Amino acid sequence: MATKVKKMLFILSKATLDNVYAAFIMANGARMEGIDAEIFFTFFGLEAIQKKKLEHLHVATVGNPAMHIPTMLGGLPGMEAVATKMMKNEMEKLDMPPVGEFLEILSDSGVNLWACKLAVEMFHLEKKDLIDELDGILTIGDFYNRVEEEGTHMLFI
Repeated sequence: MATKVKKMLFILSKATLDNVYAAFIMANGARMEGIDAEIFFTFFGLEAIQKKKLEHLHVATVGNPAMHIPTMLGGLPGMEAVATKMMKNEMEKLDMPPVGEFLEILSDSGVNLWACKLAVEMFHLEKKDLIDELDGILTIGDFYNRVEEEGTHMLFI
């Protein structure tokens, strides 16, 4: 007999707009279904919770097969900005909140938001550089210890 999902732990390692929204939408969806959710921001995923960077995230056009454009074209000046603007326009049509507002919504709904201690140190960040909604800075071991019960699943994005 399968165990019902009780908690979702998301690890976000890249702050491209598509990865950030994927993690946020899945965490929000979990909460809407009564499932506990947490997001661990590590390496470049930290940009999604840096006060100065979170509203300036982009869509990756190089090395992204879902873009359906040759890598060489994706690397042309301005392509990333065009793709980002197009994606933001489509998200706005669907009433998707901007990153900062979405983080507030997630926090208010009970999603725990964690920064990776190693990555924070590696990028010479301080707690004051990160969003106020952050629940704390954890080692990866501390994050793994958050798998407290059967029915907890971890997803790397």
